Amino acid sequence: MFKIFIVEDDAGLVGLLKEYLHKFGYATQSVHDFETVRDQFESYDPHLVLLDINLPKFDGYYWCRQFRSLSTCPIIFISARDGKMDQVMALENGADDYITKPFDYEIVMAKIKSQLRRAYGSYAAGQNERVLSVAGLTLDVERLSVSIGPTQAELSHTEAKILDELLKKPEQIVSRDRLLEKIWDDQAFVDDNTLNVYITRVRKKLAALGIEDGLQTVRGRGYRLVPSWRDEA
Repeated sequence: MFKIFIVEDDAGLVGLLKEYLHKFGYATQSVHDFETVRDQFESYDPHLVLLDINLPKFDGYYWCRQFRSLSTCPIIFISARDGKMDQVMALENGADDYITKPFDYEIVMAKIKSQLRRAYGSYAAGQNERVLSVAGLTLDVERLSVSIGPTQAELSHTEAKILDELLKKPEQIVSRDRLLEKIWDDQAFVDDNTLNVYITRVRKKLAALGIEDGLQTVRGRGYRLVPSWRDEA
């Protein structure tokens, strides 16, 4: 049974979400003490998180970063804040999707099912044990990680998709349209700015591995991964 962790301080909404999720056979736990959110997350070890932005003590962006340091499980923001920058901030801090309040429960359920399929179900099963490697840089698609030598960085599903496309065609230009198509299935609000956010995040993950200039922008055309680290490996 999939476990859903709900981080929301509106007790009425939490009750409705739980009622709806239980009808579809999901187990749920909601935060009962906003002083110990991280501990509750670790203890429950959920398959997916529903997360609000406006919360007591720390906001949802903070908790999203905390969860990402512990897990690659899907994180869906549910918030009344509908500005583009709120959605961009969610992505930058590690979210996989964003739903604005008020929302249709059928939309919420569809997005939850989609994220769970990608993370644990039929879509993920199609990627079993698929590993790509270029000049010592290795992407493990199933485990959502990228590594070089002993150093490893965890990825979101979308970051892994972008690196997957780039590693399949090293030193070749991958168009922005192609990368947007790859993101489209995961995001309802895809635009050029969304892609820019993810490219920045991928660059940060590569930088954490000591690769500072491997992902290059080709103005007006797209991006390419150039193994500039080859001689350093």
